[in-house]
Amino acid sequence: MKREGSFHLCIGVGWFVIADELLFVKESPFQILEYCVELGLVIVGLFIRKTGDFRCDIVSLDDDIPLDSTRARFTNLLKRHQQLTDRLTRDSDKMIFDRLSKEFEAARASQSQEVCLDGEEWNDGLLATLRERVHMEADKKDSGNSGFAPVSHLEERIAYRVGNKVIYCLEGARIGIQYGTSFAGETYEIYHCVLESKSFLEKMNVLEHTIPFFLPLRDLENVLLSSNAKKFIDNVGDLLHAYVERREQVRLIKELYGNQIRELYHSLPYHMIEFAIDDCDCKVVVSLRYGNLMCELPTKVRVLAWPMHQLKRQCTSPRLSKLASQAIPVRLSFAEDALRIQSLPEAYAEIVVNMPQEIEQIFL
Repeated sequence: MKREGSFHLCIGVGWFVIADELLFVKESPFQILEYCVELGLVIVGLFIRKTGDFRCDIVSLDDDIPLDSTRARFTNLLKRHQQLTDRLTRDSDKMIFDRLSKEFEAARASQSQEVCLDGEEWNDGLLATLRERVHMEADKKDSGNSGFAPVSHLEERIAYRVGNKVIYCLEGARIGIQYGTSFAGETYEIYHCVLESKSFLEKMNVLEHTIPFFLPLRDLENVLLSSNAKKFIDNVGDLLHAYVERREQVRLIKELYGNQIRELYHSLPYHMIEFAIDDCDCKVVVSLRYGNLMCELPTKVRVLAWPMHQLKRQCTSPRLSKLASQAIPVRLSFAEDALRIQSLPEAYAEIVVNMPQEIEQIFL
């Protein structure tokens, strides 16, 4: 039964690894497609067994396949996945990050004032004013360089802070947004997004950015930027905040409970998370899905308990014997409820405390 739990966990991990790759196809189609095919073959290989006469059989759950063999194959799969991630995070991305960091730092140093906006103060009217301002400054500079008009001093440079965002007017008729991220009161990465338009009357587009490539920035741009630029800017901030929140929740449970957690896997945006908990009586497999990448809490939760197959031979306790004879995994609703409404570390602590009593009630 323990291996059956691992089988289902492997299926889930395999699917979200492939799903990760599909997110990248539009970035570099031919190289990514090659990796997708290779990863797919590795996943299929987890459940294919070679025979002596060069034929292959599908592995059945009834077969006695060592769990170490399955783990070794999945280790290879995850290494391939990491190779793909590294190839997509090229040196050019770091160069863009370094250049934009310097430009935003220069904009911060040259500003004469930083205005904090709350609630309705941050609105479409202010954004339209900023767009008009950067185009007027760009026109003045162009006129001065062409000799038609003297170069006047640029208007007072003001930066606007809205929550975790700081909005700058950049040279070249561009608007820059700097996003700060945090978790549990601690500051984490800073991201940048630069918007431009050919004229004040034309729609804006994303010129360059340092947003992680696996987050759907281009989808937000296509849907929102031309019709509601303010909402686009806010949604990108929410997207980054939720990503860091999910990532750090996973990091924290690994740090606090790493000796109890086994086979922890996650997608790059941390919107699909799988891990197993080794309990003395059973193996518990937790599957979390976040239907929206702006979610901090999972929208789909499944927690299944498999009895340990050794218990039937080793334990004489009536309760454990009944547990060991259970052929079908049982959903732990108390654990699922906790994961839906609490952060992952908080829910995990509650689950571990209540697990023995809940398991006993289920199987008695």
